[in-house]
Amino acid sequence: MRAVRALVLHEIRLLVSLVLWAGRRLHGVGGGRAFGYARGQGAVMAGFGFVCLVETFTMSVLLRDRPTAHRVVLVVDVYTLLFVVGLYAAMVVRPHVLYGHELRVRYAGHVDLRIPLDRVAAVRRERAHTHERADAELNLAVGSQTSLTLELTEPVPHFSLLGRRRDITVVRLHADDAGSLVQAVAQAVTRERNAPSGVLDRPR
Repeated sequence: MRAVRALVLHEIRLLVSLVLWAGRRLHGVGGGRAFGYARGQGAVMAGFGFVCLVETFTMSVLLRDRPTAHRVVLVVDVYTLLFVVGLYAAMVVRPHVLYGHELRVRYAGHVDLRIPLDRVAAVRRERAHTHERADAELNLAVGSQTSLTLELTEPVPHFSLLGRRRDITVVRLHADDAGSLVQAVAQAVTRERNAPSGVLDRPR
């Protein structure tokens, strides 16, 4: 039941993202600074969508004499197309967000990792096209690449779509303007370290 609930919530997030995308609104920025990562993915998603449309047309021709099977396949094809568009919409409307005391790293509707700035040991621009899986590392590649790396002083918990927990100490992610994000995070980390203890209230 827990897995089913998680999948249903994910589908709802995709549908909400479609509505936000249509209204040209972003999710969860709330006074922070947004950094997109979906640039260039539009063509890829359009390609997937075109394939879905071709498949839908092809199956409608092949199953024209079997109305029940045709309706079932049509529902599946329309849902697949909606999923593809919703996934891209979620990437657009759910950017990375830098707040005063934390960096919110996201990927579409299924990754939402909050990293306190006081746990950032290093941030650097680093382009990588291959990523070996490691227990304490989270790789969020877009177009098979990441463009910056965060190293943490302490692990932060990350929960997969189905609720599996991993403690993360290295995050590799992509941003359309990786240089600006690296600079902004570095400056925010410096301010966080230099701020007098107890003077600034952390967001709730």
